[in-house]
Amino acid sequence: MDNNDSMSMKERGRKGGQATAEKHDKEFYQEIGRKGGEATAEKHDKEFYQEIGRKGGESRRNQQRDDD
Repeated sequence: MDNNDSMSMKERGRKGGQATAEKHDKEFYQEIGRKGGEATAEKHDKEFYQEIGRKGGESRRNQQRDDD
C-alpha cells in the first residue's frame, strides 16, 4: 500500500497547506483574499452580507455567553 493511500484527507490538506505556506509570502495570501472577496461581491447582494453579518453577531454573542 502506498503511503498516500493510508493518509487521511485531513492530513493531506494539512501537508498541502504547509507546502503552500513554505512557497508563498504574505502578499500571495493578500492577493488571493482580494480576488476571492471580489468574486464573492460579484455573486452576492446586500442581503447576503447582512445575513452573514447577523450570523456572525449571533455566534459572537453565544461565544461571549459561554466564556462568562
